[in-house]
Amino acid sequence: MRSAEPVPDAAAVWDIATPAGPGPLPGVSMAGFRGRSADPVDLDIVPYPAVTVAVDLGDGLLAVDDGGGWRQNGSFVLGLAPGGVRGRGRDIDCLQVRLSPVVAHAVLGGAFAESNGTMVTLDDLWGREGTRTRERLHAAHAWEDRFAIVAAALVRRYETGRTIEPEVAFVWRKMVTNLGGVRVERLAAEVGWSRKRLWSRFRSQVGLNPKRAAQLVRFDHAAHRLAAGHSAARVAAEIGYADQSHLHRDVMAFAGVTPTAVAAAPWLAVDDIAWAAPAYLSRS
Repeated sequence: MRSAEPVPDAAAVWDIATPAGPGPLPGVSMAGFRGRSADPVDLDIVPYPAVTVAVDLGDGLLAVDDGGGWRQNGSFVLGLAPGGVRGRGRDIDCLQVRLSPVVAHAVLGGAFAESNGTMVTLDDLWGREGTRTRERLHAAHAWEDRFAIVAAALVRRYETGRTIEPEVAFVWRKMVTNLGGVRVERLAAEVGWSRKRLWSRFRSQVGLNPKRAAQLVRFDHAAHRLAAGHSAARVAAEIGYADQSHLHRDVMAFAGVTPTAVAAAPWLAVDDIAWAAPAYLSRS
């Protein structure tokens, strides 16, 4: 969950916990967030190249609206490009998991990608197991215990789930390795598929079509480069945008703000603390 809301020193609003070491599955990152603001916090959730699972461990004061009139209180799962999703909460206590789409397909089930990556509940995807997992997380108090519970649940689901097709996984890794700067036709040729077949199979298993997925990976890299102090012109030139206007359009489309605003966005400071090893960069 990223907040694009320009609140002062967003990183200072949260107590953030991360696992002590790498988890048992590649392509998975976890972090715990506990709000330290007395006032409600507004969260415009910015697309990220991973599927997000958020488990509300507080008093149910976190509400998320998908922009289409559907509101979920508490825990939820979001796909790669949840446009228009906005959250609001007070005294938030939340565990978040970011899953590479390669892992998410097995852990959450192919039905999630086929749902267009819209917001759903964990219970919708996992049924009684989702309920039991949430109950165990609520009963645990130490973050390391909570991370261990989630890791065990993910491993169980991954071992029994249906893995993504090797060709789709290969294409995703190519997108990540090249920071989104790849042509769909070339990727299709590399795996021996037609462009149409790659488009269809990738879309059904990842939740976005290949072109949009590549744009999302590139946008995320651009956002972090901008936050690191690089100029928009330099970022556009170095990571494959046609020009600065092209960068501007992509940033506006994904984040809803200008590159200048992204460069000062406090939500990226939270990213650096919570997600030092991005899930989507995993080779999984």
